[in-house]
Amino acid sequence: MKLAIISHTEHYLMADGTIVGWGPTITEINHLLKIFDEIYHVAMLYDEMPPPSALPYNSDKVKFVAMPSVGGQAIKAKFNMIFKAPRVLKTVNSVLKKVDCFQLRTPTGIGVFLIPYLTLLSKKKGWFKYAGNWNQKNAPIGYAIQRWMLKRQSRPVTINGMWEQQPKHCLSFENPCLTVEDVEVGKTILKSLNGKISFCYVGRLEREKGVERIIKAFLLLSPQERSHVDQVHLVGNGVEVDYFKSLTQSSDISFQFHGFLPRKQVHDIYKSSHVFLMPTTASEGFPKVIAEAINFKCLPVVSNISSIGHYIKTGDNGIVLSEITSKTVAQAIRELFSFDDADYERMNKNNIEIAKRFTFLHYNNRIKSLVEDKV
Repeated sequence: MKLAIISHTEHYLMADGTIVGWGPTITEINHLLKIFDEIYHVAMLYDEMPPPSALPYNSDKVKFVAMPSVGGQAIKAKFNMIFKAPRVLKTVNSVLKKVDCFQLRTPTGIGVFLIPYLTLLSKKKGWFKYAGNWNQKNAPIGYAIQRWMLKRQSRPVTINGMWEQQPKHCLSFENPCLTVEDVEVGKTILKSLNGKISFCYVGRLEREKGVERIIKAFLLLSPQERSHVDQVHLVGNGVEVDYFKSLTQSSDISFQFHGFLPRKQVHDIYKSSHVFLMPTTASEGFPKVIAEAINFKCLPVVSNISSIGHYIKTGDNGIVLSEITSKTVAQAIRELFSFDDADYERMNKNNIEIAKRFTFLHYNNRIKSLVEDKV
């Protein structure tokens, strides 16, 4: 069976002619080759240097098809998308003729016109993947329109979380990010809180994602409390990275800014850390980094945003913040200092079964059933 994936995933051309793209999406597609014979990925190609997290496809059975790069918040960007919409539709239509089914990854700017096009003008089998916050209040207008349309069409929609009054065709799915081997490695990791504690954050370095709150939380700790901290790892990048670095200059805590890292090195950060911090207020579905962190025995301290609270429970397998402020993050850190190894091991053990739900194997089995039964 041949599949077309339509997305806004950033792709880049290397000097040797290799096409690389955003690592998490490319990894997911590489694993989908275990259930599809051929995959066409219709996405955007940028004339920029790729980040270290970008990866190539590992098989020529994945065909990258470039479409015009569109998107952005500026008015000019909106008009540019309207101008280029016919070319996007022409590209998508040509690929649909070559495949048996499609997946459109939303929310995305092009989703505003691709959802009605696929719903009303295409008889091709397929499904939609909504990766954002399905229950978001006051969502951006483009996201709200796409969610409204997806609720009112009949093809399957895979979403994050389990919600009241969820339409029958909207199916709760975990986004995959772990191999079976990752899970087996995670089971063997032993950590102790009997000593200094290392913390980590992985993601975009933005205030909205909670990076400022994390740094300021550590600055609120007393000298005695700070003596329990080994290192704070911040993995990722963003336009405000210099500002975040400036906040740490007067602190005696070791803040490590790593920038973007390849997948294996990110896993090494998880393995060496005891706690994962993400006090985000951003629109999230369920961040894959939380699943990765808990798999490698990083206890999560996270916001109750979107479906995060469906998986992480305070006292059971982590700490869910009552409010999203630097003070509540600091309070959670102090609470961690009072945990003994029995508490820590119990909560990490409870995360093992959750991590299994985020494996590519589990995801592929569900996608295979979805395609066979519903698409």
